[in-house]
Amino acid sequence: MTQTATRRGVLAAALAAGAAIPAAAQRYDRGAAPTRYPDADIVAIDPKRFTARLGNTAIRRIGTGYGWAEGPAWHATGRFLVWSDIPNDECLRMVEEDHSVHRRFRSPSGFSNGNTFDREGRQIAFRHFHRDVLRYEPNGTTTVLAARGPDGAFNAPNDGVVHPEDGAIWFTDPGYGALMNYEGNRVPESANSPRPFIKEAIYRIDGQSGEVTKVADEPFKPNGLCFSPDYRRLYVADSGQTHYEQAKNIIWVYDVNGPRLSNPRTFCDMELNGKSGFGDGVRCDEQGNLWVGAGWVGDGYDGVHVFAPDGQRIGQIRLPEICANLCFGGARRNHLYMAASQSLYMVPVETRGAHFC
Repeated sequence: MTQTATRRGVLAAALAAGAAIPAAAQRYDRGAAPTRYPDADIVAIDPKRFTARLGNTAIRRIGTGYGWAEGPAWHATGRFLVWSDIPNDECLRMVEEDHSVHRRFRSPSGFSNGNTFDREGRQIAFRHFHRDVLRYEPNGTTTVLAARGPDGAFNAPNDGVVHPEDGAIWFTDPGYGALMNYEGNRVPESANSPRPFIKEAIYRIDGQSGEVTKVADEPFKPNGLCFSPDYRRLYVADSGQTHYEQAKNIIWVYDVNGPRLSNPRTFCDMELNGKSGFGDGVRCDEQGNLWVGAGWVGDGYDGVHVFAPDGQRIGQIRLPEICANLCFGGARRNHLYMAASQSLYMVPVETRGAHFC
C-alpha cells in the first residue's frame, strides 16, 4: 500500500461519502486552491530569530491512513526515512528519490514507538509490546540491547538517541505502551492497569559494556529527547499531565557530564496564548534551536513549536493533526519530517538538523 500525496489529499474517502469536512481541513483536499507562498502555517513568532522559514515552499503530506505515526528517523547512507505505525504493529519506510511510502518495512514491529540509527547505520527500535530496546542487524537477525534496568523490567521504552562518540544509547521509559491496548491486542500483564510497573525514568545503555543505568527520573513521564548540537545538554519532553495532575507541560534540560546527567531544570513551557498541550518528540537544529512536536489542543496550536536556545518560542509549524515526533532528513538534512497522528508531513527549511536522526 503506497500513499504519496500532497497534504491536500486528506479525507478523499470522506468527501466521496458526502461527509462534512472541517473548514481547517479543506485546504488539504486535492480540489482546494494551491497554497500561496509563503505558507501561512509556517509562523515566525520572532522573525529576527526564526530564520528557518523558506518563502517559496509549502508543507506537504507525504502519506496518510496510519493508525498513529511516531518515531521518524533518517538513514543518511540509504537516504530513506523509517517511522512507526504503532496500532498497526508495523514500521514503514519512505525513499527520498520520489517520496514513495512502503508499508510493512517491518511487520510485526513489536508495537515499536521510537526509532534511531547507530554509528554503523543499524536501526534501533524502542518497543512497547516487548518492553525492550532492539537492534536490527545487517544479516537479518535482531539483538535485544536492554529489557530491564536497575529497578526491574521496563514499562515500555519510548524514544532514544545515540551519542556519536561512545555509541551509548540514551532513552526514555514513560510507560505509555504498558498502559495501552492496541486494537484488541493485549499488552502482557498490563492491559487493564493504568499504573506503570516501575518509576518512569531516563536510561543509558553503555556503548561498550552494554550496562544499563538510570540517569534521571525527575520528569513525570519523560517522552522525546535529544542532545544539543555540542552534546553538552540533553532535552527531555515531559508529558506527565496525561496521568499526573501535578505534572506540567514542560521541556526539561540537563547538563551532560560523560555518562551522567546533572542540573535538571525547566527549559521551556508549552503554554501558548493561555492553552497548553503536550510536547512529544524533540530535535535540535545546527543553531541550537529546539523543534518540538506538540498537540492535543487544536487548530492554531497542534504541530511543531520552535524554541531558541534561551527557551523563548520563536516559531511554529501549524498542522491539522497532532504532531508526535519529528526529525531532520534529506541529503542536506534540511527537510523536516513530522509524524502527525494519521499522516507524515514534510517541509524544507532554511537550517539543518544538528544530528543525523
